[in-house]
Amino acid sequence: MSSTSLSAARRSRELADTVDGRVVDVLVVGLGATGAGAALDAAARGLSVVAVDAHDLAFGTSRWSSKLIHGGLRYLASGQFDVAHESAVERGVLMERTAPHLVRAQPFVLPLTPLVSRAQAALTWAGFRAGDALRLTARTARATLPVPRRLSGVETRHLAPALRTDGLRGGLLSWDGRLTDDARLVTALARTAAGHGARILTRVRALDLTGSGARIRDELTGEQGHIRARAVINASGVWAGDLVDGIRIRPSRGTHLVLRADHLGPLPAGLHIPVPGETSRFVLVLPQGDGRVYVGLTDEPVEGDVPDVPEAPESDIGFLLDVLGSVLDVPVQRADVVGAFAGLRPLLDTAPDSGTAARTADISRRHAVLTSPDGVITVVGGKLTTYRRMAEDAVDAAVTARGLPAGPSPTAALPLVGAAPPRLLGTLAAPRPLVWRYGTEAPAVHTLGASDPRLRAPVLPGHPVTRAELLWAVRHEGALDETDVLDRRTRIGLVPEDRAAALEAAREAVGEVMAERG
Repeated sequence: MSSTSLSAARRSRELADTVDGRVVDVLVVGLGATGAGAALDAAARGLSVVAVDAHDLAFGTSRWSSKLIHGGLRYLASGQFDVAHESAVERGVLMERTAPHLVRAQPFVLPLTPLVSRAQAALTWAGFRAGDALRLTARTARATLPVPRRLSGVETRHLAPALRTDGLRGGLLSWDGRLTDDARLVTALARTAAGHGARILTRVRALDLTGSGARIRDELTGEQGHIRARAVINASGVWAGDLVDGIRIRPSRGTHLVLRADHLGPLPAGLHIPVPGETSRFVLVLPQGDGRVYVGLTDEPVEGDVPDVPEAPESDIGFLLDVLGSVLDVPVQRADVVGAFAGLRPLLDTAPDSGTAARTADISRRHAVLTSPDGVITVVGGKLTTYRRMAEDAVDAAVTARGLPAGPSPTAALPLVGAAPPRLLGTLAAPRPLVWRYGTEAPAVHTLGASDPRLRAPVLPGHPVTRAELLWAVRHEGALDETDVLDRRTRIGLVPEDRAAALEAAREAVGEVMAERG
């Protein structure tokens, strides 16, 4: 475990060894899923790697997703067959090999209400069957993702009791991959990269990039210096154009609501709710394992400067509540929304300048690897599901351009920290909520409370995160302060009321670990 553990002490030591030090093979800027994935890919090939982020692991887009690992169905509808196949393949990689502890099958019900015509239902059913064919071509086992099927009205109500019964003529059941937590995936990637020798340095801002390195600033001390590298990969997402000239990003905002699960009652499955007037656009109802439900998402263009933390506008919240209310027996009110979050998709703008811009929903989700005139390699576009392929392509470009001594990527078969086959995960001596967040490390997290039962207690009533997890985040997952703990290592911070209630416990955990360091 020690080789994969990230801590404040390790950061300080490795930062001192890196700045103005020896030339490394690869410098990665950005520690979202793609950047952490690139650090792992390069390190697993035997290259020396430094990866920096101005903030924290998963600070940007990677923590604001729907937590879904898509099989590519939506891309079939728009004719992007290569993107759809790539998504299905990468979903299988995560579910069966690299992160089965974090990614599991999620059932979804599409209720056939009077707002869904029979023609639309037939088209959607054909799409679900095509999605199952994608699963087959990606060689993902049927045991991993069950077959889609039609549901009777009684079955539909059993899986989604909150639905309005008037005119309900049944439903369509489909399956996709769902992450326990997107930020935890990034943490696992970064720690696995560290285990292969990568230096993972948060709170280190790249002030400017060249093909041979970066001028950086330690955001904790203000000290500046240089990191020299044979290859530089810019994986900073929506901020990629700020570091490299000529990169044009069209950010698209995806907003989600956060509800208490008791507002909707039991939800054995998620929901696909068709957006009125749209043929292939849905609002998703996503039950979580922590007593919350997410409802999303929007796809709206964002103009102007890119904020560090996007806000969910009231227009998005109102739209999602309206669509949700179209199928519920008792509509959700604005006062029932206990939190909301918005993420910005880093879509590559390839359209020529004109007076009319395409909707961001229509921009391809293909990723691109671009090389600037001075040699900086930028990876943009894409989506969370295909982060591994994006990272592989970026490192391939670096290896080729710089003649680095490395073979092909091994990451399609490289388990992340905590990964194990589901049958083994089921035998671990730890509570199931811990297993689905920490995998094989769950018993170690649970054991933290052996000498102090207080650590096994939930941080908040009704929320599964324990005080031991707060300590674990600081000791082993690179959390440097309470914001890292509450907003990324756990997701308590998605609900402001919960965040305020847990703040003191998070500060105590940080202080306790700092005291241990002396």
